[in-house]
Amino acid sequence: MLLLLRRRSGPLPVPVPVLLLLGAGGCLFYRTLVVVRNRLRSGPPPAEEGLMEETRRIISVLESSRRQVWTRRRAVLLTGRHLASDPEVQLYQWVLQQLDYEVQMSRYAETSSFLRANQGVSGWSLLLCLGSSERSCLRRMSLSHLQHHQRVNLLPEVKEAFSDAGGGLCDFYARSHLTESELPMMPHSCGSTNQKLQVGPNGLPPAEAPPPALVAMVNLYVLVTSMNPLTSFLHDISVVKTNEEPRGRATKLRKLLLQQLGPAASHDALQQMKKVVGEVLKAAVSTNQEPPAAYRCVLCYQLLTFTLLFSRTLTPVVIQVDTDLTFSSLSPDAFDRQITRDLVLEDTLRFLLPTNTHLPPGRRGRQDDGCRGTNGVCLSDEDVLLLLQFEGQMKTSSSSASSAFHPLHPSVSSSSSSSSSGPHSVSDLLVGISRFYQRGRRGLATNETARRPAASSSGPCVDPHLRQIYTDPPLSLTPPFSPWIKEYRVEVAFDTVTVRIRPEPVTAGCRVHLDDHQGPRMANYPVGLGNSRISILVTEDAGPEPVVMTIYTVHMYRENRPSLPMFGDHMTCGFMQDCGLRVQPGRSCGLQPSIRSQRPLQACSSGHAPGQWLVPCLSCSDNRTCDWREVAWQPDGCYHPIVDRLRLQDCMRDRKVLFIGDSTNRGMMFFLMERLNSSLVDWGQAHDTLVYRNLNGGRTLAGYSYYPQFWLDRKLRPTFRQALLQLLDRSRPLANSNRTVLMVGGVQWLNTAHLRTIRDVLNRESLGDILVVLKSLGMGFHLPVDGIRSLSLTELRELYRTNHQIITAAKHHGYEAVDTFSITMGRYKEFLQGRCACHFHQVETFGSAGPSHNTMSTTNRSGSNSAGTGLDTQSYVLDKKVGLKAPSYHVSGPVNEVYSEILLSRLCPRT
Repeated sequence: MLLLLRRRSGPLPVPVPVLLLLGAGGCLFYRTLVVVRNRLRSGPPPAEEGLMEETRRIISVLESSRRQVWTRRRAVLLTGRHLASDPEVQLYQWVLQQLDYEVQMSRYAETSSFLRANQGVSGWSLLLCLGSSERSCLRRMSLSHLQHHQRVNLLPEVKEAFSDAGGGLCDFYARSHLTESELPMMPHSCGSTNQKLQVGPNGLPPAEAPPPALVAMVNLYVLVTSMNPLTSFLHDISVVKTNEEPRGRATKLRKLLLQQLGPAASHDALQQMKKVVGEVLKAAVSTNQEPPAAYRCVLCYQLLTFTLLFSRTLTPVVIQVDTDLTFSSLSPDAFDRQITRDLVLEDTLRFLLPTNTHLPPGRRGRQDDGCRGTNGVCLSDEDVLLLLQFEGQMKTSSSSASSAFHPLHPSVSSSSSSSSSGPHSVSDLLVGISRFYQRGRRGLATNETARRPAASSSGPCVDPHLRQIYTDPPLSLTPPFSPWIKEYRVEVAFDTVTVRIRPEPVTAGCRVHLDDHQGPRMANYPVGLGNSRISILVTEDAGPEPVVMTIYTVHMYRENRPSLPMFGDHMTCGFMQDCGLRVQPGRSCGLQPSIRSQRPLQACSSGHAPGQWLVPCLSCSDNRTCDWREVAWQPDGCYHPIVDRLRLQDCMRDRKVLFIGDSTNRGMMFFLMERLNSSLVDWGQAHDTLVYRNLNGGRTLAGYSYYPQFWLDRKLRPTFRQALLQLLDRSRPLANSNRTVLMVGGVQWLNTAHLRTIRDVLNRESLGDILVVLKSLGMGFHLPVDGIRSLSLTELRELYRTNHQIITAAKHHGYEAVDTFSITMGRYKEFLQGRCACHFHQVETFGSAGPSHNTMSTTNRSGSNSAGTGLDTQSYVLDKKVGLKAPSYHVSGPVNEVYSEILLSRLCPRT
């Protein structure tokens, strides 16, 4: 409009009434504009104030027409290969529901019952074709015969123009025979590119240049809302990869240029960037040789990714154009790709859909013969609709400093295609609207950086909700994610042993912490069998202490191994290690046929006899055909007798069993206590010293001392000698015979030096003849979990050798040993709750399916249970109490049961 009104100066002679009747196909609207144009040409030059005032009146015509439109708020979402649980699908559903859309979902256009029905022809206003469903949309839907109120996220002309015509040559480039010097674009920019930053020694470019200089590869995200005439917008988020950064990062475009170039040069660089992208888009439009369709999809749009290369100059060159959003340089591990993509998609929907630019149905293509004359051509309904849409988008872009999209074409610098006396085209009117709004935006843009905080800036937590919960692998939450739902449940398969999770807040000023108010914003969680829970805290960290605003909870349940009950013929299969973690590279992995010896087996003479796991299967080549309920540990050539309860109670009468070690050792103690008393009525997760005197009718004592206390400072941490002496002192009097049993061990801290310490302490305390049993090392810390040290495969193999050395040393000292490493190695995926993935037991309320956490006081307890919260405390972090009480408990865990029963068989051997 500004183009029609532009003159040198001077007031308008009379006010000009502006009317718009959409039912006349826009003809009266165009006549009005022609009257305004002729009045300006014949009258004195208007003053700047009058010019702006009259332009506002014309803009108000479009605004008033928008309030009178008809609309149907129904969206069809075609997901293709995307799952309903994918964050992108959930994002579309959430945003559309916020915008009062009814959402119909299907995989493809051909399979959508809604689109196949008669109402599907005109019963929707928005069609979203995601990724793999685009071909289905183009094949099934005729985008040139859509109704005025219908919008699709595809522009076939754009996809065709930037299609790969061969070897990366864009289709429009091939048609136009342009050379590299005529267009700021690499010839082969539409296929897969291997363009890299050309850097020299020390990461510097080969040639030096005076400042300002920028060496970077920048991804720009462009929204094309019309191809002919061309209208496009640039998103303010870019992804930049410089010669000094191995990974790309998402940043505000203006912020990037300001940091790299300074205030003066950054403006010029931004304009050059827009100019380069605009020239490529205009070239694609100008070389489109297809005649415009009689009816085109005016409301359709297309997102593009332009990859630009800056090399010591303010003028970049386009090296890649993708007809989709690409974020390949962003890290997938931190969900940066997904989060940035979702942000751009959400901004696109919010930018396009509020502009309610719909026309009444049944008014397509009508023209008024009175429009034909010397003053210009008649505007069709499609032309008016395009003007309505563009004017609304320009208003959105210019009226708010938080707008994500900024006009790219037409811009202030765009020129009119008409002569001073000839008729003005739709393109001219678009240029006028663009100039009007961009001029009004200049004052707003001056303070934009100050008024619009960056994503990483700290500000008030205005909306303390989550935008999305990102997980790898993707989790199917029940109910589906919504910012207003605070509790979710999810089931994962047996093979899912870790979940990487990153919740993203709605408001940039909010912070997210996992587990507690000081927890990380993103973490790898081990997923133990059965139930586990992840707490997500949305906090405001502006004050001296974080303030928890909202708490989300995800309850997870990991399934057991898929099991096929035995029926008919089956075979026995054996395994020592899983092929996913080959700790012994020279040994076989996975299921192998096993032939049982027909000779009668003898009772094992030690607790560390080598063996393997046996399981009945229909086929040893498919572990899904096995009955995993019947899996059993089988030592080679012998067996470990099961000690029945009566014999155990008799064997343990007047004996004291002292346990020193971490929580895995404590699990064996609880198993012994339950077997002695028929149920576990008293237990605790303390990390100090426990003494139980109420076992076996008061005839058996069990003592426990936690070691090592990782959470304490090294200078304050008790040594193994100190911890052992304290346990002995608390348990006296002690008999210097096998009536006193010392059980030592844990996950991975034990070594041969501890055995020498045991010998020295026992000899000094005149206890050299007591029974010493070593629980050897075990599997754990093998998963890449945040907050604890995880072991590589090489370190695990070294641990296996250390375990063998410990057992050899134990035999040398005359000690018993239970080889828990070999037992846990083949079933390392069957760990239960805990970050270290080393627990193969849990204590649960008797008769329940979930773990219980007791806070009952034991008969005697000493020391302090004030362990810190540092995640490097290994076993400690797995044993937090949650304050539940129950009258009786049960120690569950089949792997723990196996090596605990071996312990009992060594405490009470058959004579």
